[in-house]
Amino acid sequence: MTGTADGTADGFTPSCPTFSWGHPALRAEFAAAADGTPRLVRLGPGGTAVDPEVALPLVELTAVGHGSGWSGPRFTGTALGSRLAYRGHRDAGSSDWVRLTVELHDPVTALTAFVELTSPVGLPVLRSRVRLRNDGTDPLVVQSVSSLLLGGLPSPDVLDVHRARNDWLAECRWYAEPLRDTVADIGVDAHQHDSRAALTLTGRGSWPTDGHLPMGALTERGGGRAWVWQVESPAGWRWDLGERAHGTYLAVNGPTDAEHQWRARLAPDEEFTTVWAAVATGSTGTAEAGAAEAGAAEAGAAEAGVSRPGGGSALDAAFGVMTAYRRAVRRPHPDHGALPVVFNDYMNTLMGDPTTEKLLPLIDAAARAGAEYFCVDSGWSDDTVDGGWWDTVGAWRPAARRFPDGGIEAVLDRIRERGMVPGLWLEPEVVGVHSPVASALPPDAFFQRDGVRITEQGRHQLDLRHPAARAHLDRTVDRIVGDWGVGYLKLDYNVVVAPGTCAPGDLSPGSGLLGHAHAYLAWLSDVLDRHPGLVVESCASGGMRMDGATLAVAQLQSLSDQQDPLRFPAIAAAAPTAVPPEQGAVWAYPQPGYDDDLIGFTLGGALLGRIHLSGHLNRMSERQLGLVRAAVDTYTAIRGDLARAVPFWPLGLPGWTDPWLALGLRVPDGPSYVSVWRRGGEADVSLPVGHLAGREVRPEILHPSAESGGAAVWDRDGHALRVSLPRTPTALLIRLHAGTD
Repeated sequence: MTGTADGTADGFTPSCPTFSWGHPALRAEFAAAADGTPRLVRLGPGGTAVDPEVALPLVELTAVGHGSGWSGPRFTGTALGSRLAYRGHRDAGSSDWVRLTVELHDPVTALTAFVELTSPVGLPVLRSRVRLRNDGTDPLVVQSVSSLLLGGLPSPDVLDVHRARNDWLAECRWYAEPLRDTVADIGVDAHQHDSRAALTLTGRGSWPTDGHLPMGALTERGGGRAWVWQVESPAGWRWDLGERAHGTYLAVNGPTDAEHQWRARLAPDEEFTTVWAAVATGSTGTAEAGAAEAGAAEAGAAEAGVSRPGGGSALDAAFGVMTAYRRAVRRPHPDHGALPVVFNDYMNTLMGDPTTEKLLPLIDAAARAGAEYFCVDSGWSDDTVDGGWWDTVGAWRPAARRFPDGGIEAVLDRIRERGMVPGLWLEPEVVGVHSPVASALPPDAFFQRDGVRITEQGRHQLDLRHPAARAHLDRTVDRIVGDWGVGYLKLDYNVVVAPGTCAPGDLSPGSGLLGHAHAYLAWLSDVLDRHPGLVVESCASGGMRMDGATLAVAQLQSLSDQQDPLRFPAIAAAAPTAVPPEQGAVWAYPQPGYDDDLIGFTLGGALLGRIHLSGHLNRMSERQLGLVRAAVDTYTAIRGDLARAVPFWPLGLPGWTDPWLALGLRVPDGPSYVSVWRRGGEADVSLPVGHLAGREVRPEILHPSAESGGAAVWDRDGHALRVSLPRTPTALLIRLHAGTD
């Protein structure tokens, strides 16, 4: 697990030989190009190295006075990137992770770049970021810097690119197209110049997943390989794909000057570090890997719970690797293994109008249904008579008129008496224009531009780099959690600010926004350090903050605010592309007016995620409440498997209007689960399950427990699960018990 080059006394090598690094599941090889810059020429458990002239430098960056080597939208060929000379590398690691730092230096500006590469042992995934240090005597204003660069991928002729639109109420909508549709074949040989075209995707503003997920994927037609990447930025991000010497490159960035008004001014001895980015690889076979490496890669993948190289699609395998990686980098917390059932009073229920009178019967019914946490959502601090909580929030004190007898403490006590953990909704970063907090805190505690405080939809935005803003939130959380005994916080964020803030000392709005976003996550980490038993849900109008940096800190992630039970399954089925199943909060809001099929349908969609139960359970008949309790019992019986399972999609990634949807979870050394929804179309469907090909499989319908008329039969010859659902809308949860090969 160490590099092949000999180290000097300080751990760095004195020259730039070809060297390798990694572990059996991920082998990286580096070599120098003609200009002397080191290049990543091979990445994966197998394969051959590419020509260093085809590969990319380890770092690409632009700075004022040092732009691109040629014009165009691509983030390659920068003047500084071609000058960063190799100084040495240091190889370190442990039994769980391997780490490599490559030091580069620009003789013109005296800028030093440290490329920090890491990988969890047993997983074919590379994590990368870049640290810059100004070792010169003059300031340097950086306008963009890469987090991860990967060249030498197959030609755009054979690649499909996958992206995921992520809009409010319509999250995780993946779509694909041939890369060649965007990056046209210009006849490179006739021009002796690569195309300037690039497929570029960006995310802007304080909602990092508004518009698109900060992810992407490539699949190789006929080659059986896939690459999935994510940008772990809580603010702006960018990635682009283009053609280089008949191959494809991937460049991943955090915020940039051109797209996000981000710049970093590095005075002498000052540093800047980019956001992390990660790329995971998947394959349908091991033919291209050496026998020893292939065996080790398969063993490591099996240990981590990812798909075996020989079964399923390459894209499924890469998403499985990414799922295991996300678990490896996140903050440890008991919730990731316990997976308690959460009841939240908002969706299709109280909708921001909680009172003691309305909550007490809901609390009793939620406990009878099997909920283990009960979260009082928005409105609990609203003491206005017209429901005008939106522009008055910020003090986070309970509304006396809503809780007249015993205050909110009586409601929290009732939750505990019924055996549940109490939770509260909080939108910590905003202060309403009519809140007393808006005038109590100093002006610099808020987002600002040109000395004017920013107002967005009747709200101001706190800047958590300011000590007064942070102290205000610390007092708030310590009162709610420490004094009131609340064990669950739903942290919402319902405004988006773009491009950011320019506080005193900020060079640009984008740099201010990134600074605040990092400060928010640091604040949240400190909260969890002080209150280790606290469970935190990240929410931003549903799934507008579903980025890797936030997922690494929060325990749960809201997926959507979608209220239509027929539309939510498309979100739930695709969510494991972005969020591990045990972190994805899926609304299940059965209502007393639903028939049995629709009750089963809305509950079934949450059983392979995190149940976020809601609905007027207190108005249900005993029979209806029994259906809810049966679904919750099914979930509690299988949730121990979900925390270590990886996803697969028997019908491919779901389409927004598909009549049939299917999501599978595969447990290492255990069963597989398949949720299947029918929203229309024919009454029968065949679901390929490649990793169980050739095996005897016994399907077991776990949900619904009532008679649905559904059936599931295993077709061994077709290695597929044949499902029949005579009515619509209906859903099944099926467990697949597999025999030996």
